[in-house]
Amino acid sequence: MVKQERAARTRESLVRAAAEAFIEGGFAATSIAGISGRAGVTSGALHFHFSGKDELARTVEGRAAAALRTAARTAGGSQARAGDPLSLLVDSTYTLMALLAGDVVVRAGFALSADVTRRSRLDLRGQWQEWTRGLIEAAGREGLLAEGVTPRDATPAVVASVVGLQVLGAVDPEWLAADTLARVWSVVLPSIAAERPEAP
Repeated sequence: MVKQERAARTRESLVRAAAEAFIEGGFAATSIAGISGRAGVTSGALHFHFSGKDELARTVEGRAAAALRTAARTAGGSQARAGDPLSLLVDSTYTLMALLAGDVVVRAGFALSADVTRRSRLDLRGQWQEWTRGLIEAAGREGLLAEGVTPRDATPAVVASVVGLQVLGAVDPEWLAADTLARVWSVVLPSIAAERPEAP
């Protein structure tokens, strides 16, 4: 049991070290020696757990994809899930930004999936785009979009805003802050959402 726990800790340390290295230098410039040194293990120990840099990159991306799916499932609370796709969309963007700000593996996964120096099997931005499109289409069906706004109009505006924050946040974490996202939504949401009657 102790051996298994130590092996699991070593794997986690290697995944985190790889994520940090991929963020700092990109996939192509990151070396096995750099990852193992950052994790405090030998290159041989790294190869015991992972076949190489490519497998580590796939693991990082897979973890980021799992976090993205969880964020999509759990964002918004019961009110948003009960029938307000725009609220769910807004809440999920806050969850995503918090993940990107606080989880180096998620941040690295997004960077890797867009890295032109390798072929990724995952397109995390594409997954986010599909999630966004689905919610905006649901909002359109429920009459929650502003008059004259179609899902085809609204989806690119929302996706470009969120992906833009993700890209800029890779350099300056302030772009991932909740108050930055709030300012973006204060402009975007009124332009795509129908006015709602005030509660009595």
